[in-house]
Amino acid sequence: MKLPCTTRFLLLSLAVMLLSFSLPGKRKKKLAQRPHVASVIKHRAADRVENPYYIIINKKDYELQVYDADGWYATYPIVFGSKDLEDKMKEGDKRTPNGNFHVILKKIHPDWGPELLLDYPNAESYQKFNERKVKGLVARNARIGGGIAIHATRPEEEWTVDNYYNWTDGCVSVKYTEMKDLYSYIPVGTPVTIRQ
Repeated sequence: MKLPCTTRFLLLSLAVMLLSFSLPGKRKKKLAQRPHVASVIKHRAADRVENPYYIIINKKDYELQVYDADGWYATYPIVFGSKDLEDKMKEGDKRTPNGNFHVILKKIHPDWGPELLLDYPNAESYQKFNERKVKGLVARNARIGGGIAIHATRPEEEWTVDNYYNWTDGCVSVKYTEMKDLYSYIPVGTPVTIRQ
């Protein structure tokens, strides 16, 4: 039996409304395109007991994705320092490091506001850096650098994210208004993976 158009429209509207009530408040963008999260959820089971969040930064997609114990939670557009999205090699190259990190400090920066400081360089970072020195890929007198964070744009410079304008010294930059949201619920200790 074929239903009249108005009845089908009402049923479809009701289904969409019911689905929207079942999603948590922070769900944002790209629900249909979320990546496979089984490995993400298993990564730090001990962290999930007190902190359900995990962040994955995809440099090629210019996206920061937040996961919780149920899977994908939110996506934020981002920019970096260099248009060259390769792994950070040394201090001053403006590249964002690839690897596994943790949020070690939350603070309000005087210029761009909310900031989540990462534990770069960590043991993984030093291992890669020292291997590159041995191979001659990095000068012997080069330094590894530090101070990598996820932080906001200045309030009047959100356009940098909309236009993929990489302006940082290697940090990950989120729109000011969206960084306030991210900062409000991400605790110290949150695991962060940065990948190409």
